[in-house]
This record gives sequence, C-alpha cells and structure tokens, in this order.
Amino acid sequence: MQAATYQCPICLGRKLTLRYEAGYVYSYVIDSDAPGLKNHEEFLSFLYDKREQKDTRTYIECNQCGTQYPYTFLNGVLEEHQ
Repeated sequence: MQAATYQCPICLGRKLTLRYEAGYVYSYVIDSDAPGLKNHEEFLSFLYDKREQKDTRTYIECNQCGTQYPYTFLNGVLEEHQ
C-alpha cells in the first residue's frame, strides 16, 4: 500500500515542507557590577533573564517552486494523491 502525498497546485511538485517560524525577544538584566544577573563574566546568548515569544507563523512551502501556503490548505486545497 502506497502512502498518499500532497501536490502543489502551481507546479504539481510533490515535495512539500511544513514550516514553523517563531520570533523571540531576549532580555538581559544589566546590574551595576556584572554584565547581567545570569551572565557574570560576559554576555552569553544562552544565559538570558527573560524570553518573550512575539510572533509565530506556520505554513507549507513547496520545495520545487517555493510557493507558500497556509497550513490549513492541507484540508482541501493541496489535494491528496495516491
């Protein structure tokens, strides 16, 4: 039994990728005697004091033509083919 695949309606390509993008704001509290509360010697990107997620985006991208579709297109617009 062969698995069903989805197809790009623009180029008819069958290689699609579901992507999830997220944007964050990292905050480093600077105190009077060190670079930060968690960064005692120097600023290190993985030692932040606060991280806020600002925006996210989920979409499907055709690997062949680069067209991007909302992920909801899986239900009806990007047809399933056997």
